[in-house]
Amino acid sequence: MNKNAAGFIAKSTIKAPDLDHRRKINFNIGKYNAAVPGGQQQFADLPSVREKAKNIKWRAIEQLDTLLEQFEKQITARGAEVIWAENTEQALTAIGRICKAKNCTTVVKSKSMVTEEIHLNHFLATIGIESVETDLGEYIQQLDGEPPYHIVTPAMHKSKEDVAKLFADKLGVPGGLTPAEITQIARQKLRDKYTTAQIGITGANFILADIGGIALTENEGNARLTTAWPNTHIVIVGIEKVLPSVYDLPLFWPLLSSFGTGQQLTVYNSIITGPRQAGETDGPQEMYVILLDNGRTSLLANAKTREALYCIRCGACLNACPVYKNIGGHSYETTYSGPIGSVITPHLKGMKDYQHLSFASSLCGNCTQVCPVRINLHELLLENRHESVQEGNSGLSERLAWKAWKMASLHRGMMNTGNGQLKTKLVNRLFKGWTNHRTPLQFSEKTFNELWNEQAPKQ
Repeated sequence: MNKNAAGFIAKSTIKAPDLDHRRKINFNIGKYNAAVPGGQQQFADLPSVREKAKNIKWRAIEQLDTLLEQFEKQITARGAEVIWAENTEQALTAIGRICKAKNCTTVVKSKSMVTEEIHLNHFLATIGIESVETDLGEYIQQLDGEPPYHIVTPAMHKSKEDVAKLFADKLGVPGGLTPAEITQIARQKLRDKYTTAQIGITGANFILADIGGIALTENEGNARLTTAWPNTHIVIVGIEKVLPSVYDLPLFWPLLSSFGTGQQLTVYNSIITGPRQAGETDGPQEMYVILLDNGRTSLLANAKTREALYCIRCGACLNACPVYKNIGGHSYETTYSGPIGSVITPHLKGMKDYQHLSFASSLCGNCTQVCPVRINLHELLLENRHESVQEGNSGLSERLAWKAWKMASLHRGMMNTGNGQLKTKLVNRLFKGWTNHRTPLQFSEKTFNELWNEQAPKQ
């Protein structure tokens, strides 16, 4: 067992019986589950909407190279610079070069999972630049020194009392503040940062190929301030976020919000097509767009699992997953947690080191059921397991155990040999470690075949 798998098992073993933790996340997920059906009522034919969205993302991923080049041509024509980053190192090097050229000391940053993926805040700290998270949930997590817990709701695992105590400890404000009071304090702290930061950094919910734009959707307005005040705007976005056309947004914006938070539409929706143009009174003077690969083309090259790139990061599969709801986001020790994280992380970061995530699933299929773009997540988890075994990542004892199981299953006489108690004892010893985190396997006293043969003469 590698250190990543050991860490996952250790953390999940601690979190699974933690009833206070489970209460908090189920309370917050419960609010989403109550709101989502109402948000989805805006669609007259939801199955058709999901099918159409999947087809659009299929076309986008199948034509990824052409659409990205189209995006680059359009946005560079209006003065933005596009930077292609093959990996984390190239992305951080590009950002460091820009920051140095602008004599940057402070960066304001809107919510972005890609910047978490490349550990941007840590990098900026090492070169002496203050990076300030402006999304309230991300700001809370930054104050606490923790990564985001959830794709959509970074501080989902914290209660309002936890946040009030954190603000009192870190900011010296009175304890026991209400959520409204906490929000006002965060606004006061962050407003000064917007006006003094030299650079604003955002992600992008979608890349619009036909007009050369990035689409941002948010509920707090912090992304708009991040792009409006600083003189330089840097966008960091995964290459899979592309949509063929701006005319796809009337479908994808409501789909993202209704499946993610239960809203018909999020509060602030912006399309940015470049830096400030002649005659315009606001916006950054310079704009850079970093298109990040970081393993995505490896996933693209895999014909069986590339549909995972259709993901629009709504978080619905996390909210539906019984494993996630018991062990929480931090147990995964990856940027992307839950079912979608368990599918893509082994491809982005290496199957050998992260295969364990694909095995940490009940395969109930609830994630597939709630995905707005109909990604077959539970089938992809099975495919990952298959690829892991094909690559030789399983242990000798595991391979021998399954070989014995297969042989017995294919030979009825072997399966009928011995009573249930004997088979239960044998198999639980054969599958070493099975009962460490599971109840023991239990065999019936007679097999179905034996029961059938007993009943057949009577019928």
